[in-house]
Amino acid sequence: MSNSDPLLWRQPPLVWRYGIAVLAVTAALIISRLPSFHLQTAPVSLFLCAVMVSAWLGGFGPGLFATILSILTFNYYFLEPAYSFGVKPEEIPRAVVFLLSALFVGTLSAAQRSATESLRRARDDFKETVQELEKTNEVLQAESRERKRAEDELQRSQAYLAEAQRLSNTGSFGWKVSTGEVLWSDETFRIFQYDPATNPTAELVLQRVHPEDAVFVKRTIDSALQDGKDFDFEHRLVIPDGSVKHVHVMAHAHRDESGSIEFVGAVQDITERKLAEEALRRSENYLAEAQRLTHAGSWVWQVAGGDALHLSDEWYRIYGFDPAEGMPAWEKRLQRVHPEDRAKWQGAIDRAIGEKSDYEMEFRILLPDGTVKYTRSIGHPVLNASGDLVQFVGISMDISASKRAEQAQAELARVSRATTMGELTASLAHEVNQPIAAAVTDANTCLRWLMRDRPDLEEARAAASRIVKDATRAAEIITRIRLLFKKGVPERELIDINEVIEEMIVLLRTEAARCSISVRTNLAADLPQVMGDRVQLQQVLMNLIINGIDAMKEVEGLRELVINSQRAENEQLVVSVTYRRGVAGATGGPDL
Repeated sequence: MSNSDPLLWRQPPLVWRYGIAVLAVTAALIISRLPSFHLQTAPVSLFLCAVMVSAWLGGFGPGLFATILSILTFNYYFLEPAYSFGVKPEEIPRAVVFLLSALFVGTLSAAQRSATESLRRARDDFKETVQELEKTNEVLQAESRERKRAEDELQRSQAYLAEAQRLSNTGSFGWKVSTGEVLWSDETFRIFQYDPATNPTAELVLQRVHPEDAVFVKRTIDSALQDGKDFDFEHRLVIPDGSVKHVHVMAHAHRDESGSIEFVGAVQDITERKLAEEALRRSENYLAEAQRLTHAGSWVWQVAGGDALHLSDEWYRIYGFDPAEGMPAWEKRLQRVHPEDRAKWQGAIDRAIGEKSDYEMEFRILLPDGTVKYTRSIGHPVLNASGDLVQFVGISMDISASKRAEQAQAELARVSRATTMGELTASLAHEVNQPIAAAVTDANTCLRWLMRDRPDLEEARAAASRIVKDATRAAEIITRIRLLFKKGVPERELIDINEVIEEMIVLLRTEAARCSISVRTNLAADLPQVMGDRVQLQQVLMNLIINGIDAMKEVEGLRELVINSQRAENEQLVVSVTYRRGVAGATGGPDL
């Protein structure tokens, strides 16, 4: 705008301004002297224009300078006498008029120029002011945006803090002791069950404190006020509905500029944690009691180094260690294993470590006082995220009582078998005598065949074969009887159940025949073998058969004992001993 409007052109330098005055006057003179313009008789307007231009472009000084040059030039060239600076008296009014006109025009132009300059400067100042205002406005808008963003961030932070306090059941508070002013967060109001419109005070807090904790809480707060120190404690609250809350209160004390104490802290509702801790303590007590009743102790040990990470009280009792001395090292635990079982124990551990598998084994431990205990240990491997074996967790059970019971039961079973066999002495003797008598008869026959004048070797050989067969039969019967009388712990093995049935029939068929009872079997073929103790199965079958015989001793008419074996569902076997008695053939008897 300033380049296109001459009125707003800036003033040139000082030398240029006076030079312009000289040029303007010179130009006015030249133009007025040129015959083609016909201005020789009216040059005043040209000189006034020169003054006006000089004053406009140069200001008052160049305008006055142009006025002086114009008077001198006008006087020299246009007033009589021409080409002389002298002035005729009659030309003086004309000269004065020209001077006044030039001064007026120059002053007016200079004033207008000055006003224009002022306007230009005012415009420039206004532009600068506007620009400054725009910059200030931009700064203010940026500050407003920043303030708005900070307010939004603050609101979000407050919302996050409120949500975090709600989720963690933790409220914040501030307490200015000198004024009694107390500030609570929303969560603090919820914990103490007060209306948020309530003005919180220390007295309101004490009103909620459980009566049994009131003295402790007041003493703790008074001590903190007196010493100006932090406090951290737990206590209970009694809510108006009668429920009890557990809270954890912690606060930091600091002094303001005036030296007054102010506490800033937090209160957390730990009721759920306390209930969980109480439930955990009850569970631990129940577990400890269950372990004591079942004589089972839990343990955890790490593979690297074999150090124990956890040993229950019952484990200490079983192994005879004192819990007050701390968890025993691997070597001390190994020394408790009976010397005869250490190799088996170590082998099971090494195999479980190598295969990263469970293990279960029974072994004996030897206490320092010489007591021997039977134990069963069950361990489970614990792997880390990389699949490496790091720990074993498991239990050790004191099975000494059950072992003694098994031994007593085995002894009782042996005595029972002996008693039963004693009752069957006559039948068993007859059963044994039969093959022996047959062997004696066959031996005499063999001798007669050999003592003939011409020995009949074929007949003698046949008689000898029968002797061997009868002797083998007698030996088998004696072996079965000895097995029933055998003393020892049960031994589990795969057993053909039909074979056990046939063995017991051989032993008891004489007793059945003595009571006029026929024995019939119906045994399924291709039955799978079962895992069990042969002697115990023989004892059960013998009891069932003898019970059936006893049930039919005094019955008139039909007496038949039927023994069945068959496959049942779920890969199970059923053995039944059924007896038919009386005229109508009534049946009865249990299944095995």
